[in-house]
Amino acid sequence: MPHQRPLSPHLQVYRWSLTMLMSIVHRATGVALSLGSILLVIWFAALAAGPDAYATAQGIVASPIGLLLLFGWSVALFYHLCNGIRHLFWDIGMGFEKAQARRSGWAALGGTAILTLVAWGIGLSGAM
Repeated sequence: MPHQRPLSPHLQVYRWSLTMLMSIVHRATGVALSLGSILLVIWFAALAAGPDAYATAQGIVASPIGLLLLFGWSVALFYHLCNGIRHLFWDIGMGFEKAQARRSGWAALGGTAILTLVAWGIGLSGAM
């Protein structure tokens, strides 16, 4: 009788690391950016359709749920940007050592937070 072994390594075998988690989140933010871009195109189409369609779309975007989605989309955008830059360094062969990968991971997370706060800080101060 054959042993019931997994065919490939699974998540119970590995110890979670920052790099592992960031790789998974990078893929998820790519999907989120694609879906968010569709909504952005719909918003632009409403802008082109005239004042009534734009007012409706703007009301949805300005609602609490709309702002939350927009904030999440901007976080995904800046995360994907910062982590993508990290991957570009990896593509040229830099930053593969554990300590360097950990530092660049934290730098990407810090860059995401800073860019998001700056973008939303500028947007909010411009509206006042």
